Amino acid sequence: MSQFRTSVPAVPLVQVTGGRGQCAALQQRIVRRARGALRRIGYDVRRLPDGQVGHELALLLERFEIDTVLDVGAGRGAYAALLRRGGFRGRIVSFEPRPALCRELRTAAADDDTWTVLPYALGNEPDDRSGAPRPADGTGARRLDELWEEITAPGERVFLRLDVPGRETRVIAGAGEFRDEIAGLQTGVSLPHGADGLPFDEALTLARGELGLTLMHVLPDVTDPASGRLLRCDLVLVEEDDPAEVSAAGAMSAHHPQPAFA
Repeated sequence: MSQFRTSVPAVPLVQVTGGRGQCAALQQRIVRRARGALRRIGYDVRRLPDGQVGHELALLLERFEIDTVLDVGAGRGAYAALLRRGGFRGRIVSFEPRPALCRELRTAAADDDTWTVLPYALGNEPDDRSGAPRPADGTGARRLDELWEEITAPGERVFLRLDVPGRETRVIAGAGEFRDEIAGLQTGVSLPHGADGLPFDEALTLARGELGLTLMHVLPDVTDPASGRLLRCDLVLVEEDDPAEVSAAGAMSAHHPQPAFA
């Protein structure tokens, strides 16, 4: 039997009058019927246990020997914390330009020596705000290629995680000559055209055609509770290198100094 597993959070399937117990019982009956219908055509739907998403991501990062994760639009650090709980022990560089969130992010990373926090937005111009001068404290929009050699070491395999709806292509364009060194990508995509965020098909074209990445995993995010339609999900794509080449790259990185921000 095929296995279709989803990490979509629980949402009300229908609205009914009555107590919480009645609503929960109705939801359980609907779920049982839905699972029964899907099983008859060869599929099984199961809720991912807590921590399973982080564990599966960490397994992928380990399988493809990812050394460093660049977490763009990091917020309070939920994604980095998810990776740590899943078992990822590589370096994480989080980017968060909003001062209040950046302060919380620094607090979250304070006891983790391999988790760096930078107060930048990333784009494809030196300053992504139409030529406005950068703040004196050094924050503001930056290009990834300006920072690449400071936040990564030679030979490292780098995974780029984007949570910047509508700005994904600008961040990738800002990597410039280093785009070919992106070994993996996770980005949120929208399924209905015209919705906020990068369209699903455009994301696949970008990742496969321009970055040479292969789709490895889909993480459901937002569904329409009325129709059950998936509205937004995360795509996880990775470069499939020859194992010998990956091992050689890992050995090479072990003999180079750590990046300046480590």
